[in-house]
Amino acid sequence: MDITKRFNRVIAIYFQLQAKPIVKAQDLAERFDVSLRTIYRDLKSLELAGIPIVSEPTVGYSLVDGYKIPPTLFSKEEALSFVAAEKLVQKYFDKDLGSYFSSALNKMKSILRSSDKENIMILESEVYMKPTIPVFNQKVPSALAILFESIAAQKVIKITYHSSNSAFAETRIVEPVGVFHESNFWYFMAFCHLRKDYRQFRLDRIENIEKLEDKYSKKHKNLAYYLNRKEKKVTTTIRIKVSKEVARHLIWERNFFGFVSEQESGDDILMHFESSNIDHDFSRWFLMFADTAEILEPQELKTKVKSMAQAIMNQMDAQPKQESSLSN
Repeated sequence: MDITKRFNRVIAIYFQLQAKPIVKAQDLAERFDVSLRTIYRDLKSLELAGIPIVSEPTVGYSLVDGYKIPPTLFSKEEALSFVAAEKLVQKYFDKDLGSYFSSALNKMKSILRSSDKENIMILESEVYMKPTIPVFNQKVPSALAILFESIAAQKVIKITYHSSNSAFAETRIVEPVGVFHESNFWYFMAFCHLRKDYRQFRLDRIENIEKLEDKYSKKHKNLAYYLNRKEKKVTTTIRIKVSKEVARHLIWERNFFGFVSEQESGDDILMHFESSNIDHDFSRWFLMFADTAEILEPQELKTKVKSMAQAIMNQMDAQPKQESSLSN
């Protein structure tokens, strides 16, 4: 028998028990590709080592409530990772969730070795997260926390939402399906009672959010299903040629415009995009570096960019005349 392999499996089972309220032996057997008998033997080994495991027939296994993680189970590197996790949560999650996480993390820090606590104290003052743009409406500090509660309890929420294409905010009753982070913003997918369909909402556009006691009206598929459905939209294939010097500056932005792939071609880079909005988004972005790039396809994009460039020239030619007329 491979002692090292078994030891690693037993430790992994222990962490599974720490992470979940109930763990089934069959799930463990499938996860580690071993027999049920082997899993039972591993669980017995943990019990003999002093780990208080509770067995519930037909339900599964769990740890006794209140059982603490021994300090030696956190390495120095794992302990230091707490700093990054806390900083990220405080900056990229809402105020309430940040507070909950800090409270939970403080409990975990309390059982660390003294040397690890000292290392964390030193590191905490030297790590800083600075978001480039606000990811939440500061007037609604608990939006993400309420969404998490709603999804977990399967209860509807009422939001006041100001969409980008509306002059006024609207009140919606929605059933949140899941939350995701994309392009520097938090979003959630939900079934909207007003539209009778699934809609995507951006958290920083929420002006008010309220928990309701009503349960979901129906069972929803998981978030991945709706995200995949959302992504199946009509796109236009775009191919452009950009100088290598300019191409390296586009790495951070190109993904927002449907970037697919690239390949070298002498002193240039050939880029492939699939865009759902070439008339506005892509064409305006392309104008930023158009003097060092070439549109290979489609003709529609060439025509649009040429029209926009001509409009810019016309506007610039008209400016001196306007200034002259104002001075008279």
